[in-house]
Amino acid sequence: MSYDYVIVGAGSAGCVLANRLTENPSNRVLLLEAGPENYFFSIAALNERVPAACVANLQNKKTNWFFEGAPEPCLENRTIQHFRGKTLGGSSAINGMVFIRGHALDFDNWQQLGCRGWSYADVLPYFKKMECYSSNADNFRGKDGLTMVKRPIPSNEIDLAFLKAGKEAGYPTTNDINGYKQEGFGVLDSTVFKGERWSTARAYLDIARKRPNLTITSKCHVEKILFNANKAVGLIYRDRNNREQTVSTTKEVILSAGAVGTPHLLMLSGLGPKAHLESKGIKLKKDIPGVGKNLSDHPDFILKFECLKPVSIWPKTKLIPKLTLGLQWLISGKGLPSSNLFEVVGCIRSDPKHDYPDLQLTILPLGVDFENWKPMNRHAFSIHLGLMRPHSKGELKLSTKDPQTPPQILINYLKDRRDIASMQNGIKIVRNIVRQSAFEGLTGTEIFPGEQIKSKQELENTLSANVSSQWHLTGTAKMGSSTDKNAVVNELGQVYGIKNLRIVDASIMPAVTNGNTNSPTIMIAEKLSDSILGNDPLPRSNLEIWQQ
Repeated sequence: MSYDYVIVGAGSAGCVLANRLTENPSNRVLLLEAGPENYFFSIAALNERVPAACVANLQNKKTNWFFEGAPEPCLENRTIQHFRGKTLGGSSAINGMVFIRGHALDFDNWQQLGCRGWSYADVLPYFKKMECYSSNADNFRGKDGLTMVKRPIPSNEIDLAFLKAGKEAGYPTTNDINGYKQEGFGVLDSTVFKGERWSTARAYLDIARKRPNLTITSKCHVEKILFNANKAVGLIYRDRNNREQTVSTTKEVILSAGAVGTPHLLMLSGLGPKAHLESKGIKLKKDIPGVGKNLSDHPDFILKFECLKPVSIWPKTKLIPKLTLGLQWLISGKGLPSSNLFEVVGCIRSDPKHDYPDLQLTILPLGVDFENWKPMNRHAFSIHLGLMRPHSKGELKLSTKDPQTPPQILINYLKDRRDIASMQNGIKIVRNIVRQSAFEGLTGTEIFPGEQIKSKQELENTLSANVSSQWHLTGTAKMGSSTDKNAVVNELGQVYGIKNLRIVDASIMPAVTNGNTNSPTIMIAEKLSDSILGNDPLPRSNLEIWQQ
């Protein structure tokens, strides 16, 4: 079999590429996906469509890789599960549907790190190209793209109190966290359309799969990239029946397997740190020290509070109300099931000295026991404290040379003490917000971690014992200049020293963005699609953002 382009991974980026590359009918494209298509009717397929069923969706082992991390030395040697999508749409098919582009200064920082052409002025046109924004669109928003973006109208009393309390505590408010003012408390956009999850499979692949020049192969496992000298010429993969298949390409092999799958495949193919590959018995093709390095994620800590008024959504999680709401959703596409439940956000600074936000606070009008993924049997609410600009960096390594064995994932959460200080401040900020007058009559006792946890050491201990992942892994095949020894790809996503091999996914981010990573991953794919097709980049934007 031979194709012009072979794309590994039908996730948030791969679906975009499959669509854009097949717009030219002369391009023959093969899209390979490890997971199932999930297009047949089943409870799992239904859960994927229902925004409020996100938790059930995450627990489906057929569509979630459930990567087990290595023991984290600064988290009491706990292992953290890393959820990654394993189906058409990838993580956009199982995530929380939160749509945040990131802060403008994130991308200006990318440019300063050696990623020419990736400043905010360069990427904003692609953010606009990708989206169809349902609310009033200004010059910062797109209205003709394929990614449907909804702005909810929050009505839960807990959500409304959160917005008001942020202002009372002295923080800015914003009308659009993805627009002019990218800091403060405001409403949170989501990738929901007509009451359903809008993954990249729905947005991009449903269109492209009708084209005769696209072939989609699911339930397959790519094992190795094939080379002729220093040129990628094809792949070896196992099909759904575990038979070895070889495919060749006349133009490019494109890796869109994500921040775990992409570096894993590179190393299995002999591209990576020389000493590490040789220690695993893998023949070195090219020494690329940065493969697997620079791993970053957003640490997550959840505070839980008693709700004194019966306004949480807890009663609606019981069987009969759930069935009633589900029937309402099936008929109308409306009601609670049509919400991803995270409708408001606070993007703020852990320290006023910072030049832009580094914390993301999201509130859920429900108390959840995240150890067993069950609602607490009481009225409560939870606030997720996410550190958006962590200094700690981790690494991904091979476990063995067996392609079927998952790699070792070490994030090194809280290794850099600046991260501990920022999250300690974040806990204090959350406690201050829920004691503002807007929460009067709502906030009861602090269920977790408990008001008795106050000192720096106590806060550090509780962070070490409870911090988890927001599942935003990035950076393991970072983009950078040719003088950066840890850069794996150039600004066009091309792997240094290897022809016809490109990476298009979150692994190329030189630094994790300030917010959920699905939106910038789609942007990356839109931008690099132009590069692959030989199109000129979209004209740069001249819009400026609000800064305090």
